[in-house]
Amino acid sequence: MAAPVIVDMPDTDTVEVGKRMVQLRETNGVITQGRVLTLVVCTLDSSEAEDAIDAANDASREHPCRVIVLARGDRDAETRLDAQIRVGGDAGAAEVIVLRLQGPLVNHESSVVTPFLLPDTPVVAWWPRGAPDFPSLDSVGKLAKRRITDATFAPDPQAAIKKRRYSYAAGDTDLAWSRITYWRALLAAALDEPPFEPVQSVTVSGLASEPALDTLAGWLAARLHCPVVRKTGELRVEIHRATDSIAIARPQLGRTATLTRTGDPDQRIALARRETRDCLAEELRRLDADEIYAEALAGIEKVTYE
Repeated sequence: MAAPVIVDMPDTDTVEVGKRMVQLRETNGVITQGRVLTLVVCTLDSSEAEDAIDAANDASREHPCRVIVLARGDRDAETRLDAQIRVGGDAGAAEVIVLRLQGPLVNHESSVVTPFLLPDTPVVAWWPRGAPDFPSLDSVGKLAKRRITDATFAPDPQAAIKKRRYSYAAGDTDLAWSRITYWRALLAAALDEPPFEPVQSVTVSGLASEPALDTLAGWLAARLHCPVVRKTGELRVEIHRATDSIAIARPQLGRTATLTRTGDPDQRIALARRETRDCLAEELRRLDADEIYAEALAGIEKVTYE
């Protein structure tokens, strides 16, 4: 793979960065017309920017985009903008603009990012950590059609995902929801087999610090209209019907789950924890409101915690 073109622009401004982008397109043949969206990544500081860029680059292979990374610096420092442009090579199908903000610029992220938004393409905002309480009311969130948070890395992940119900607006989602896509598919398939009896109760257990399990419990409560209990313990989901019980269990760090069902031999199923890049790519596939996610958030209120 060819090495990426990386241009550092210390102590610059948005006008100069825009001019340099045009020069790079003219000299390196970079094409922006094929970009399907602009992904704005709001990071707490420069230290977490690289992990976010790696995930965005991987996701961009499926969704060619312009990635704008906002890295917040010291709010009390002198006003300064340091920029870096990356195209080609390990930038995947993206062109990446890293904007490191210092001083009062930290409070004006939307003004800094607006000049770099691709025309006539949707904007997606992603907060890997430190998401605002109300993403749709955030200055960058207001620019976006889709807003992606990740309660997994909040100081209190369980409290963070519960709060998402009250801040939810059409277009919001959380990567904790994407992390259980395969779990939801397995459970739905298991329930689509006889006996077709109403579900009497459900137990969801796992780490208290894993908000994906709270969204799973909320989804089951909203869909099955039965008592759902969320416990701390081994990673396991149990579904009980009058004559049938189904359980899916997996070691916390394992990659293979065991599906147990009344009267049937156990089944071994590949079910590794999903990486951030995979969850991000999934969320970029849709730009409309995720009503099922909204239902799952509402369903958390129906879950009993033990």
